[in-house]
Amino acid sequence: MQLTSAIRRAAQANPNAMATIYKDRQQSWSEFVTRTAKLAGALQKTGMKPGDRVAMLSLNSDRYLEYVFGVLWGGGVIVPMNLRWSPTENAYSIDDSGTEIMLVDENYAAIIPAIQEKSSTLKTLIFSGEGETPAGMLNYGDIVDAAEPVEDAGRGGEDLAGIYYTGGTTGFPKGVMLSHRSLYISNLSNCREFCMPDGVRYLHAAPMFHLADGAASFAATFAGGTHIMIPSFTPAATLKVMQDHRPTHVLLVPTMIQMLIQNPDFHKYDTTSLTTIMYGASAISEAVLVEAMTKLPTTKFVQAYGQTELSPVATILAPEYHTTEGPNAGRLRSCGKAVSTCELKVVDEDGKEVSSGTVGHIVVKGPITMLGYWNKPEQTAESFKDGWVYTGDGGYLDDDGFLYIADRLKDMIVSGGENVYSAEVEQAVTQHPAVAECVTIGIPSEIWGESVHSIVILKPDVRTAEDDIIKHCHNLIAGYKCPRSIEFRVEPMPLSAAGKVLKKDLRAPYWEGKERNVN
Repeated sequence: MQLTSAIRRAAQANPNAMATIYKDRQQSWSEFVTRTAKLAGALQKTGMKPGDRVAMLSLNSDRYLEYVFGVLWGGGVIVPMNLRWSPTENAYSIDDSGTEIMLVDENYAAIIPAIQEKSSTLKTLIFSGEGETPAGMLNYGDIVDAAEPVEDAGRGGEDLAGIYYTGGTTGFPKGVMLSHRSLYISNLSNCREFCMPDGVRYLHAAPMFHLADGAASFAATFAGGTHIMIPSFTPAATLKVMQDHRPTHVLLVPTMIQMLIQNPDFHKYDTTSLTTIMYGASAISEAVLVEAMTKLPTTKFVQAYGQTELSPVATILAPEYHTTEGPNAGRLRSCGKAVSTCELKVVDEDGKEVSSGTVGHIVVKGPITMLGYWNKPEQTAESFKDGWVYTGDGGYLDDDGFLYIADRLKDMIVSGGENVYSAEVEQAVTQHPAVAECVTIGIPSEIWGESVHSIVILKPDVRTAEDDIIKHCHNLIAGYKCPRSIEFRVEPMPLSAAGKVLKKDLRAPYWEGKERNVN
């Protein structure tokens, strides 16, 4: 089970078919495999050894896909960097993973000095962007052109393929270790679940560092399809590339779907090539989904639920359940049934399976599960019990095996498809000199699904403004993690008998009247 076998197969079955389309650059699958083998050789020349981690900090491009398969071909491990993280957060994940080589494009070259200042392991920088190569960096095109193609290193099975960093409950990111096996099996399944035939044309509109896009990307590669990239999502750029390059599939988070269909110029573009929209990463409102289905009547919708620890898809709500009429109506609030490559159940606090209709902890088992968290055995043991991954989500199964999400059991907020752990926000807020105590919760948002809201108690005889605290946080953590609103509180936080803050009591007024405690 080698992930690189997917591109060898694509080059054999479709040698002259387009592998990648990015701006004015195009290459066939046979050209892509040759270039991948040359990139692997170039990385080995810079010092990459089997199992070494290689990071990339870049917007979407054809070179991002080359990075993924070039590192794997050369025997390395990919570490995709979160574009929205601060230099401090990115430096932490670089040092935590022991990464010595990183690729960076022109959009992020300016923050590299700040990352280098905070990192003790980063040694080699490769400029993969456009324009002049910054001082102290190797040029991507030059090193690839000068390299000889090398043989595939042959790593596969349980060998580590990627470390994907997520937010942490302790305030520090944690690296999810995914093997060749877990990604291989998951994405063979995704080919079918995402309705991807051979020759699919997949549009990378979601960020390629994110495993949500990675799931669709690997699946499209297994299908020998064409990868069409735009640097980043905007409604205008997405609509234009849909008209110009006729993709058949795209993955979008719900916020993107809403922005796309509500764009005032939506009707001016030809979107009829689009056969399937995959969506996930956060809940979608039924009103937005119905509007999207109405405006894209020939497009099928597929919802995926999962998490990075599951490579990442655990359930699928298939196209036939995206309807408001007939026998399949009423499933739009569900996130579907377990995929064929995993088992899923709902358990109580003692780990015992509960009956249908009863809310409990969603747990998943199968060959798609992670190897664990990098260098974090205690957190691995907390999330991985008897082969089951405890997702941290509360939900229930109905009598037909459809899963419904009811709540989030860990202190996590999903805003615009990104996970935000309250501990990370609280740690940043409490570093403000005026703040004595902070509790962060998620509250409903019509635009982002959920919004980060901090409840703050100030130190005695000290005053500060909401904007000052938010600005302070922007210097420490990614913008999407920063509070969008601050509530100043005078009275003490509500506490349990054990002395823990009762976040459910603080959340209650904001979620009153909601059917579930996620949005």
